[in-house]
Amino acid sequence: MNDKRPVNLDISTIEFPIAAIASITHRITGVGLFFGVAILMWLFADSLSGPEGFAAAQACLQSFLGKFLVWGVISLLIYHSLAGVKHLIMDIGIGETLEGGRRGVQMVFAGTAILVVLAGLWIW
Repeated sequence: MNDKRPVNLDISTIEFPIAAIASITHRITGVGLFFGVAILMWLFADSLSGPEGFAAAQACLQSFLGKFLVWGVISLLIYHSLAGVKHLIMDIGIGETLEGGRRGVQMVFAGTAILVVLAGLWIW
């Protein structure tokens, strides 16, 4: 059997559609949220352990690294939430076409960019 279909083994040359990029990013942000929230819960538990733990958690969250961690987790949550809402809207039959899906992803990316900047301004 001679198969004449083209074979592309170089994944760096494949151009993914914007909807595929959004779907992959949605999954990645879900994993990031899992670990980010675990770290924040550890800090929360440490803050409840007593006055020393509270002072340590407060100092951690007031440092640049702590603020960056909080901003990162909030950014992941923003994107993941907006993409999830887009999926729910598509589940009820809105934006299921190719063009509708493209516009939905563009709105999610634009909304995420605006809200992430606003979250950064709020944190710093």
